[in-house]
Amino acid sequence: MLKFYNFQEIIGVEGIINTKWQNFNVYTYLVDGMLIDTGSKSMENKLLPYYKSSSFNFVVLTHHHEDHTGNAAWIQKELNVPIYIHPLGVDICSKPINYPEYRQNIWGCRKPFNAQPLGQSISSESYEWKVIYTPGHAEDHVSLLNEETGQIFTGDLFVSPKTKLIMTQESIPNIIESLRKLLTYDFQEVFCSHYGYISQGKIMLKRKLDYLENISAEIIYLHNHGYSIEEISQKLFPKKYPIIIFSEGEWNSFNIIRSVLMLKNSSLKF
Repeated sequence: MLKFYNFQEIIGVEGIINTKWQNFNVYTYLVDGMLIDTGSKSMENKLLPYYKSSSFNFVVLTHHHEDHTGNAAWIQKELNVPIYIHPLGVDICSKPINYPEYRQNIWGCRKPFNAQPLGQSISSESYEWKVIYTPGHAEDHVSLLNEETGQIFTGDLFVSPKTKLIMTQESIPNIIESLRKLLTYDFQEVFCSHYGYISQGKIMLKRKLDYLENISAEIIYLHNHGYSIEEISQKLFPKKYPIIIFSEGEWNSFNIIRSVLMLKNSSLKF
């Protein structure tokens, strides 16, 4: 199912996938001749007619994950527009990707495509967008800031104000640093790839940063007092979400704790 939203010059398209475990969603955004992300291949029967009828000059990908890049190969072949991603994502996107079966069942199997590396900025028809490197959720993750309008596209950096579980490859310390970096810029409206539109975006990103800093401090405190990862998880994240089971642990609260403790003795301060 697709839902369409209009935010002045910006069109948001939410793709919603219903499964027996839970519902999943992901947004793509179209602004000023620029398409941000392409949605999942599992939604192609809905999204491709929309792309055929839309006008855009190029695609920017916030990162390489399959729910964001699923239709990039089709767009490149059929619409012949350039596709841009952070340099770390170029090689990843050029090859078939091996990811768990549950993700293939939800998002589909992304085909390889040839992306071009993003620079420090990119120009759409009327605006210049600052490309800000914001790793943590993925190593090639970027956010796009319009300093003229105060609007920012944050990919999967925000998602929710209180993170309860993350993927194995994610890093809470890196997410914290990326949030700190974004908060040094002047913006208000945030467009998240899963949460959607956030009018008081800077406030919400600060709220998430505060939460992650506080939970990181609690994790370190409990670890220093002899708690195991399992005991810390039970104390701080007692709720067990269905995705922990059907992802076979790729999504887990343990991953938050491990990523924080990996840098416990570094110079990173919480």
